[in-house]
Amino acid sequence: MRILLVEDEAGIVQFLQQGLEEEGYSITTASDGELGLKLLLNEDFDLVLLDWMLPKITGIEICKSFREIDKTTPVIFLTAKDTVQETIEGLQAGANDYIKKPFSFDELVERIKIHFRNSEATQILSLGPIEINLNKHLVSSYNNEVTLTHREFELLCYLVKNKGTVCTRTQIIEDVWDIHFDYDTGVIDVFMNSIRKKLNLKKEDDYIKTIRGVGYIAND
Repeated sequence: MRILLVEDEAGIVQFLQQGLEEEGYSITTASDGELGLKLLLNEDFDLVLLDWMLPKITGIEICKSFREIDKTTPVIFLTAKDTVQETIEGLQAGANDYIKKPFSFDELVERIKIHFRNSEATQILSLGPIEINLNKHLVSSYNNEVTLTHREFELLCYLVKNKGTVCTRTQIIEDVWDIHFDYDTGVIDVFMNSIRKKLNLKKEDDYIKTIRGVGYIAND
């Protein structure tokens, strides 16, 4: 698991980096807000530890900018600011949690674990050899990364989320395409053919089956 630590106090950075790496996490650090935001916009992290008062760009500004492109990656504020209004401001900026300095390292580790459990429970979908990371919009099949269009990704997610249930073409058109009038549902078959080809699914182990005249069903 990759964690970005944005903190300008060298002593805290050294302490947290050493402790968290001993816990098995991969830690990337940034000593100012500008570098922290740049890293967030260009690299993938599983969790962010963010100081409030930073050089160049504040933690609040970083959090707001990050939430414009990423709604789900956990962000934990580490800050000496401790008024109720400041806590509310941090949470309204998009933070998931708020730990006041000084804090217990053991408490921080437990909170990180909780956020990882919550995040993993909601952002990873699986179907046989297929794995979907909802947060990062990544798909892999047989351990190979697969590039899907936005519509293909949404259609695959819909079928996997409804695993074990027959999804009719009408339901798919209404729920995925958001079309609620007569429409040629044959377009779904075109998308499904493309998805199957990209996922390298074979007929003998097809995890997404066609129900003739009805729709599709995803099964492990």
